[in-house]
This record gives sequence, C-alpha cells and structure tokens, in this order.
Amino acid sequence: MLFIQDNGGEYIPAPKELIFSAARQLSGIQLRRGTCISSSDLAKEAIGNRLSGHQYEIFACLFLDSQHRVLAFQEMFRGTVNYTTVHPREIIKEALKLNAAAVILAHNHPSGEVEPSSRDIDLTKKLKEILKVVDVQVLDHLVIGNTVLSMADSGYMP
Repeated sequence: MLFIQDNGGEYIPAPKELIFSAARQLSGIQLRRGTCISSSDLAKEAIGNRLSGHQYEIFACLFLDSQHRVLAFQEMFRGTVNYTTVHPREIIKEALKLNAAAVILAHNHPSGEVEPSSRDIDLTKKLKEILKVVDVQVLDHLVIGNTVLSMADSGYMP
C-alpha cells in the first residue's frame, strides 16, 4: 500500500489514479530512446507500467535496434474492453520507418487475466512470420493484466 500526505499532514492511501500516473512516468524513463532492454524482466517492468490500469485493450510495440536499444514505444491500436483489431501493415510501416531490427509486442487485458487467448497466440505467430520477411525479429509478446506474462518465457513462442 502506498500512502501520501494530505493537506492536513495526515497519511492516507494513495488513489489508484495517482499510482498509475507515477508508474507511467517511471516507465517513460525506462522506455527512453537508447535504453537497452536486455531481458524480459526489464521489458515487463517498463511496458507493464504503461499498459496496466486501462479499461480498454491497447496493443503496443517496443521497437528496438540491433543492440536491443529502444528506438520508440508506440501504442499502435486501441480497442474495447476485450478486443483490439491489429493491422500488421501498420506495424510493418512503423518498424521500417524506425529502421527497427527487433520488436516486443504487448497488449493489456482489462479483465486482469494474463493467460493468452488462442487469438493472442495466433496473432503472435502471424506477426512473427510477417515481420521476419522484412528482417524484424519478434523477441516477445507481453500480456499485461494483474501481472505481466512473457509469452516467450512461458513457452508460447517457439
């Protein structure tokens, strides 16, 4: 539990919105251009903070150079409470524009559950195949809910 001091000097539990705002500010520092993302734990920490707490699905990409340094973090698509339409063409365009060598895919589940759906798994395979054609490696796909699941670490990505 995080506490803040009110105007009267009393310590009270911090509102959820304030906590998420502070987490997003911190993740902005972690996702700054040039920062090296050397492990799934670093990616989970930075991206998890950015995509948690939303009432709608967001699909985002962390574009990296050949040394896995951040080029850009982009929220690519927004959807509804349980669905987001992802357009591979837009991801390819952004990867080519940034001259990315690798990408980490990420999306949130507003329900809090992190188990990837069959649709999530199929989409990951499809994007991995499509991006391979333009020499962009998909390193991971993170699912953000009450925790953060790395599909690569969990065996969902061959």
